[in-house]
Parts: sequence; C-alpha cells; structure tokens
Amino acid sequence: MKDKYKGILCILSAAFFFALMNLFVRLSGDLPSVQKSFFRNLVAAFAAAFLLLRSHQRVQMDKVSWLELFLRALFGTLGILGNFYAVDHLVLADASMLNKMSPFFAILFSYFLLKERISLFQAGAVLSAFAGCLLILRPTGSSMQLVPALAGLFGGACAGFAYTMVRMLSKRGVKGPFIVFFFSAFSCVVTLPYLILNYAPMTPAQLACLLLAGASAAGGQFSITAAYSFAPARELSVYDYSQVLFSALLGFLVFQQVPDLFSWLGYLIICGAAVAMFLHTRRQHA
Repeated sequence: MKDKYKGILCILSAAFFFALMNLFVRLSGDLPSVQKSFFRNLVAAFAAAFLLLRSHQRVQMDKVSWLELFLRALFGTLGILGNFYAVDHLVLADASMLNKMSPFFAILFSYFLLKERISLFQAGAVLSAFAGCLLILRPTGSSMQLVPALAGLFGGACAGFAYTMVRMLSKRGVKGPFIVFFFSAFSCVVTLPYLILNYAPMTPAQLACLLLAGASAAGGQFSITAAYSFAPARELSVYDYSQVLFSALLGFLVFQQVPDLFSWLGYLIICGAAVAMFLHTRRQHA
C-alpha cells in the first residue's frame, strides 16, 4: 500500500507539471506552435540524454522496434503540436480535457494494432467519453473555437496512437528513457527547419516561459515514469485526470478563465467514463 500511495503522489505531481507546462506555453504569447514545441522538446531531450548517459544503458532493437519507435515519435510530435495550438486558443481546462481523450483513443488503436479485445463495458465508456467531448467541441459551425478544439482532439488522438506504440515497445523490452530521448530529439530535428525559416523573434520573458515549459514537461515525464514503477497503470490512470482541475485552477488564477456549463458537463462525463473504467479494471484484477 505504501508503494501505491507513492505512485498516486507521483501521478498527481505529473498532472500538475503538465498543467504547468500548458500554462507556460500560453504565457509565452503569440509564437508559432512549432517553435514552442521545439523548445519544449529541447529541454526534455537533454534531460533524457542525461539519464541515459548516467545509467549506461545499451540499446538493442530489431527493425520492427525501430519502426514502432519512429511512429511513436512522429505521432507524439503531431500530438504536441495539436495540443499546443489548442492551449493557445482555448480555455486551458478545455485544452487539457481534449488531450485527456488519449486513453480512449489508445483503446481503439490497441484493438486494431494489438488485437486486444474491447469489452462491451469499454465500448460504452469510449462512446460516453466522445459524447462528453462533443459538449466541449460544440460543433455548431459558427463557433470560433471549433478549429482549435478539433486540433486539441486531434492531438489527443495522436497521443493515444503514440501511447499504443510505447506499449508495443515496452513489450519488446525497449527502455523508457531511450523512448523519451528519441521522441524529444526527433521532434527537435523535424521542427528545426521550420524554426530556421520562420523564426519568430522572442523576448527574454518568452524564452524563459518556453524553457520553463520544457522543464515542466520533463518533470511530468519523470514523475509519470516513477509513478508506474511504484504501481500498475490500472491503479493510477484515473488520477491523471486531476490535470484538468489543475489547469482550470491555473487558468482562473492567471487568465481569469472560467469554463462554461457545457464544458463542465463534458468534463464530468469524460472523467466519469474514466473512473468507471478504472473501477471496472480494478474489479477484474482483484
């Protein structure tokens, strides 16, 4: 039980760090999402490289694993770009909630890629989550928020695919720090040409915000890695949704953002679906 409580504290810490990352991304101002992504991943790449060098881990992978690693990095990069665009244009809590659709997308991708069976209960939870998502999207056709909301949902879908690749890689014995390093380095390399050709001048304050966003992202990655070393995902995943509460609080304190009633209903439905899946999984493994 002591390890489980440590895991819960670590997952709550990760949720706070990722909410803080979104806050610093928003505070960095009107900069291209690609430029924000570069600096966010640059810090994470150095942090992961430091861990790899300190651990002296050897990397041995077959061709299939390299393909899965490439897909994890590609879709992870697309996920960050979608999330950052949503963070810049939506209420922070809305952007975080759309990104938290990733576990439900992961269920769908696991069905097609890993041939994992989807139970009737899981299917109901996924459909409920998408119903809640529609309340946040509110696709009326006249809303100026629809495009960034769809970008946020796209980011969540890409993250779900990336997490599926991580699961496949972990089954093949690929170590977490190397996955994080490859993903962060890949994102930097892919976004560097755009950064060189379309660099937007930054003030020292904007640069500081992006570096703090990268440091927060690294803190979140390390915290979530530590969390799953203390307890299995089925015991912890539901606590990750506390990021929405942290984002709502930070958005209110810093930007005076208050999500509307439809958004709160969407949060309630999606979090409810996540809690139901969490309890159902615990009963199955009791």
